[in-house]
Amino acid sequence: MTTDHVKELIEAGLPGAAVEVTDERATGDHFSAVIEWAGFEGLSLLEQHQKVYAAVGEYLTREIHALQLKTFTPDTT
Repeated sequence: MTTDHVKELIEAGLPGAAVEVTDERATGDHFSAVIEWAGFEGLSLLEQHQKVYAAVGEYLTREIHALQLKTFTPDTT
């Protein structure tokens, strides 16, 4: 898995999101993502993270072993 692929999955699942992804261990399975998305407005942190997990789907349990998240709405960055 590449950072670009993880970014594409998140952007497809959260249209209009600004996404930055890094490969924390350079192993292709431990990632960190910073996501700014207006769709997070009014959601709890848990709900925000659930939206991201839904965007990466089955990859989360198969190819992505760890995904550290920082999520924001445009007015909280």
